[in-house]
Amino acid sequence: MNDIRKLAGQTVVYGFGTVVPRFLNYALLTPFYTYIFSREQYGIVTELYAWMVLALVILTYGMETTYFRFAGKKAPAETVYGTALVSLFATSAFFLLTVSLFITPVSAFLGYGNHPEYIKMFAWIVAIDAFSAIPFAWLRANNRAAIFSIMKIINVAVTIGSVFFFLQTAPKIAAGGNEWILRFYKPGFDVGYVFVANLIGSVVTLLLLVPFFLRIRPSFDGRLLGRMLSYSWPLLVGGIAGSMNEVLDKILLRRLIGGAEGLETVGLYGAGYKVGVLMSLFIQMYRFAAEPFFFEKAGRHDAKETYAVTMKYFVITALILFLVINLYIEALQVIIGPVFRESLVVVPVISMGYLLLGIFINQSIWYKVDDKTIYGAWITLLGASVTVAVNVIFVPRFGYIAAAWAHVACYMTMVAVSYLVGQKLYPIDYEIKRIVSYIALAVTLYIVARVLEGDNRILNIALDTGLLFVFFAAVQKKDRFFTLLFKIRHENTDSK
Repeated sequence: MNDIRKLAGQTVVYGFGTVVPRFLNYALLTPFYTYIFSREQYGIVTELYAWMVLALVILTYGMETTYFRFAGKKAPAETVYGTALVSLFATSAFFLLTVSLFITPVSAFLGYGNHPEYIKMFAWIVAIDAFSAIPFAWLRANNRAAIFSIMKIINVAVTIGSVFFFLQTAPKIAAGGNEWILRFYKPGFDVGYVFVANLIGSVVTLLLLVPFFLRIRPSFDGRLLGRMLSYSWPLLVGGIAGSMNEVLDKILLRRLIGGAEGLETVGLYGAGYKVGVLMSLFIQMYRFAAEPFFFEKAGRHDAKETYAVTMKYFVITALILFLVINLYIEALQVIIGPVFRESLVVVPVISMGYLLLGIFINQSIWYKVDDKTIYGAWITLLGASVTVAVNVIFVPRFGYIAAAWAHVACYMTMVAVSYLVGQKLYPIDYEIKRIVSYIALAVTLYIVARVLEGDNRILNIALDTGLLFVFFAAVQKKDRFFTLLFKIRHENTDSK
């Protein structure tokens, strides 16, 4: 239990660096964009950020996880850090140079031949963020969670401030006849300023990370890099497939539907997806804390027991979040503009998909600590094939709701295959029956809420709250979940 409490405490701290910034992004930028942009304009934002996720995975090529695995265990930590840093700098610079030289064909391929400036900024953002990955990994590995969080918050704060300046303040200044603003503000650039703001945020973060680039002498070891790449390339394959599972629907929607309607559909789906993806905030902050935690516990006699208990409490916490998001969807719908709210139908599907992804992240420890990352690559590729198949077959007939269900089908397949293979190669005694019963209970409570939902909002809230407390009572009775949370909070307070 001490290990679980430590992980929970670290998850909370990392939450300030992952959930808080991204929540600010959702709470401020998502409504702002969906209130001022058309569906087609928001489709541009949604699609290009989908491409950005894929590009960032390629340019980091599994080096974060590789750093955790090698630093201090298979080579001196400073040498691992320096080697990874030099490698990422070289590949990021090569990517930036290549895109710059071939900007016309690259822009045309992505469908933005009329706006190559979007792609130029896209390339700079991805290159800078990829290069910054290892200093952030160093902060995580050295338990500098507070500094990590501050850096992430500054990045989002600068980005948000820049967005509001260029899309709200600057237009008002220009409309007032103040021509000096036109030196760096171009009326009508609109969506382009979303990427300008992101680039500014990335540059500021890079500057703040300079001390962490310099604090360890960047000693490069070519042989070590070869070993690291041998470990990381399956992670790269798995990462590409994993990012495809997450973002391919936004890319395919435009092409499967076609024309301006396709881009509008991407914008509509992307807005609803933003609400459902609130679940991913918890998944991400958990992953940041869990990955170094799992590697730290690897090799201990009670490691597998710790992994099993961690899985159960993760599922309970994620299901509580699933219920909060979906039972109180009437309150959360203000996150997106009225013209986008018909897409809220995807929220329960997307949030369930992310729950399954979180389960897979917990399971994935078996091939990471046992240096069998090739299995992770194959499993994730299988998931990607399911994503492609469901989108291609069902989107033309059922529209964007099929894209949402593709996530569930993909991650459910990955969870099932990972469990079956993992139990043979690195068996962990997960409490499967208990976990499945909790998932079934949460889904049942959600269905009951929707069936009994009426026109009276106050009665709906009372019903939803009652159903939520039913789940609370169940997990407290079986696993004393809230007693554990109280102890974690009490110990954290005492430690201060």
